[in-house]
Amino acid sequence: MTAKAVEKANPGRHGDGAGLYLVVSATGSRKWVYRFSWGGKVTEMGLGSADVVGLAEARNHRDEQRKVLASGRNPIEARRAGSRTVPTFGALADEFFETKKPEWRHQRHVYQWEWALKVGCAPLRGKPVDAIEVTEVLSVLKPLWLKTPSTASRLRQRIEAILNAAKARGFRSGENPAAWRGHLEHLLPKRKKLSQGHYPAMPYEQVPYFMARLRAEEALSAKALEFTILTACRSNEVFGARWKEIDKTSKVWVIPKERMKGGIEHRVPLSARAMEILKDLAAARTGEFVSPSPRGDKPLSHVAMQRVLGRMDVTGVTVHGFRSSFRDWCGHETNFSREIAEQALAHRLGDEAELSYKRGDFLEKRRGLMEAWSGYCQPIGADNVLKFTKSGGAPA
Repeated sequence: MTAKAVEKANPGRHGDGAGLYLVVSATGSRKWVYRFSWGGKVTEMGLGSADVVGLAEARNHRDEQRKVLASGRNPIEARRAGSRTVPTFGALADEFFETKKPEWRHQRHVYQWEWALKVGCAPLRGKPVDAIEVTEVLSVLKPLWLKTPSTASRLRQRIEAILNAAKARGFRSGENPAAWRGHLEHLLPKRKKLSQGHYPAMPYEQVPYFMARLRAEEALSAKALEFTILTACRSNEVFGARWKEIDKTSKVWVIPKERMKGGIEHRVPLSARAMEILKDLAAARTGEFVSPSPRGDKPLSHVAMQRVLGRMDVTGVTVHGFRSSFRDWCGHETNFSREIAEQALAHRLGDEAELSYKRGDFLEKRRGLMEAWSGYCQPIGADNVLKFTKSGGAPA
């Protein structure tokens, strides 16, 4: 076999001699394996991805394993025992995290990955990465599978990614025990499919009454929630907000494109009330984040604001849904144009040709809109204890 033959190899198993094989899957992925006989059975061990390990290096790995076999040891067991150091799942996961971290645009993704690898995968972290099988993966996923489906699904995907990285590095061989199709889909119970609809929103008529109760909450997360509502921004944009993004003189918050869903910088005009909230938050400033976590210089947890709604016994409503409340109010109660309202939500309107002729972001017009929204959101009936539901209405 030559290096050129390796590059052009068709799907199938291609022998190089002395137990070394190039295995090409139907999808085009390529890996090196070493086949040997142990205990009367033919056994196979991975030597790494052919995209990472070249032919010469694969031959060297094969020769190393042949020496191990000639000494009377099982090459796979010898590798696990330390003849070739196999990292633990935790060590490889941490290395993977640091390598991939720059790719994640939103800070929320960074924290989700960090939680998954350090907390969700805690039972796996101390195990050699080549010793993790289906039983270990299921022990992590089953307790969450029906209770918190989305969290469990993301956790499975991240375990699969780490084990794929281990395989590419030559620390594993065979099928991935965290793979879904044709594998875990047959071992985990089916879940009811959730319909994909709009985020549950509070009718805009109820917002002033809700604000009266929200202002009574003293937690930092409550102030962050009010700021989110008044700016009509996404919660992850608020959680990731840094003081350097706030221009107090011009009363504008500039969210860099790296943190925006659409990948375009967004300027947010700040109402007088939003500036008051920032003043309160600045008095308790502990670091670079506008809404810091009480456990260090990190943003608040991405679920902190939803927990505020839970403590207030507000049901049938999500934090993201307040953007819909704002948009409905714009359409029903104001004369501001659709373009202004959509720009306030950082939505893109029109095709590429139309967008190419668009200049500016209507900042000053949006300033008037956000001040009007802030005025509408002024608390009404501070003593009101209405519990909002999907069908609830504003007090008469």
